[in-house]
Parts: sequence; structure tokens; C-alpha cells
Amino acid sequence: MKWVTYDGGDDIRTGVIDGDVVRGLAAGTTLLDLLSSGHLAEAGADALRTPAEVRGLEDVRLLAPLPRPASIRDGLCFLDHLRGCYRALGRPEELHPAWSEAPAFYFANADAIVGPYEEVPISPGSSMFDLELEVGAVIGRGGRDIPPDRAESHVVGYTLYNDWTARDHQLRDMAQGIGMAKSKDSAITLGPALVTVDELEPYRRDGRLAMELSATINGEELTRGTLDQMDWTFSELISYVSRGTDLPPGSVIGSGTVPAGCLLEHVDTAELSDFARWLRPGDVVSLRGEGLGETRQTVQKGLDVAPLRPAG
Repeated sequence: MKWVTYDGGDDIRTGVIDGDVVRGLAAGTTLLDLLSSGHLAEAGADALRTPAEVRGLEDVRLLAPLPRPASIRDGLCFLDHLRGCYRALGRPEELHPAWSEAPAFYFANADAIVGPYEEVPISPGSSMFDLELEVGAVIGRGGRDIPPDRAESHVVGYTLYNDWTARDHQLRDMAQGIGMAKSKDSAITLGPALVTVDELEPYRRDGRLAMELSATINGEELTRGTLDQMDWTFSELISYVSRGTDLPPGSVIGSGTVPAGCLLEHVDTAELSDFARWLRPGDVVSLRGEGLGETRQTVQKGLDVAPLRPAG
């Protein structure tokens, strides 16, 4: 099933896409509630059989399927993305052994979720605003200390994930050395739907989901790749994330960026001169994924910021 959260003009509802219509559940029902209660499959059957309302897709505005997830952690599972960033920054591409010992991730801002067609303002004070092409796995069955061979069974479905990043703020965050802060704080796109795992089985190859993923800016392709390029699988990442801690239903786990799926990896690439810049107001950014759909968002001017006094 393709689960969506949508605005029909009078209220916000949860529903299932069925062809060119949305079959909605009763007002007040949220996707997070259904995941937390374990009643998602039953609710989906009800939506198809006896929906509370039926709306044409063209008559509703799709929001993020999980407007406020239980938690968000974003991994870095495509190591060629990291090598590409190092190359663009003029650093040696050889990775520290730590990158092969455990999958890296950071805690992202669950209050910063935006929908698949919403405008995205540039992070306040940033002049180096970037996109990142990712996929998010959504936890349907919670757990703790989940073994890798069972971790994928805890995933209810997947969604496109754009990890908007202020690269100039990221340089300061990295210099401070205690993790991502304002560089990753302004927006995370999820959507257009939460696509359940059974819908995506046709894209499985050799045990891995191999959906083709791509990103465009103003209609020009930035990159194209497949999900099975991940060096660390979702199963391994979820197992690691759940070590010694509860992973509740409705949590979102990001894959990390598909190689070349951000502008940072292109800023030194002369043959792609149109991408040798950062995002500007008016740019239209789209992510696409086989079976997952497409996002389309316009970048807007950000807020000016009041300077802080130097400390110390």
C-alpha cells in the first residue's frame, strides 16, 4: 500500500492511494497512531473496503506521510558519497578504518519535516545550501538490540528523504566537533508516500532492494543510482541503531546520500558547470525513486539572521 497524509481543504487525514484517488480514514486518525498500535494492515483494508471519504489525488495536497515521526536518525551508508565529498574538498579519499567498523548516523530534527511539494527556505544565514538524495526506512514494529538477520522485518515501508543541508554551517558544526547542529536543522523532506515493503518486492535483487533513484535541479539530472549500492544495508544500520536502546514504531532511518546525490560532490566538476554552485531561490529540486514516487520543491529565500557576539 501507499500510505499518505493529505490536506483535503477542510481537515488533514490519513489514507491509501488507490489508482488516481485517495481512500481516507476517519478524521483524527494518524499514520503514527496506526504504526504505534500495530493496526496499519487492518486500517488499510478498511480504507479500501469502507473509506470514510474518497478524494481525487488532484483534489488534495499531499503532506509528509509522517509529519512528526517518533524519531529520525540519518545514516551514511553509501561510502562513495563520503569519498566524493572528500574529493570535492581536496582531502584524501582514503577512509578512516572506523567507517568500516560500524555504520555512522546522527540524530536529525523530527520537528523539521516538510512535505514532498512544499517550498523550502534556505537555512537562515546560509549561502551554501544543498540537497541530498536519500531513502528513509520507517520502523513498523519496535525493538531493541535487533539482530541484523531480523532487522529488516521491523521495517514497514520506505519513503523518499531529502536531507537539506547548509554546508557553510556544517563546516562550523564539524569544527566544534560535537555533531550536526544548524547545518541539518531547517528541513527534511519525506514523501510523497510511505510505501509498504510488499509493494517494493518487485525491485528486490539478490536479497536487496534495488530501486533506481535520481535527483534533478530545474529539470536537469544531478545523479542516478540504485539503493543496493549501500555499503551498509538497512538491516545492519537498524541493528546498530537499536543497540542498547528502544527503537519505537514510527521512527525514520535515513540511508544517507546516494553517490553524487548532492551539490557538494559536484562543485569542483567542470563538465557539470551548472551544478558547480549552491542552491538559489527559485531552483526546483525533484527526487525520484522507483516505486516510491517523486518530490518536487521550490527553494525560497531564507531569513536574515542577527549576529551573535563573540564568546570568551
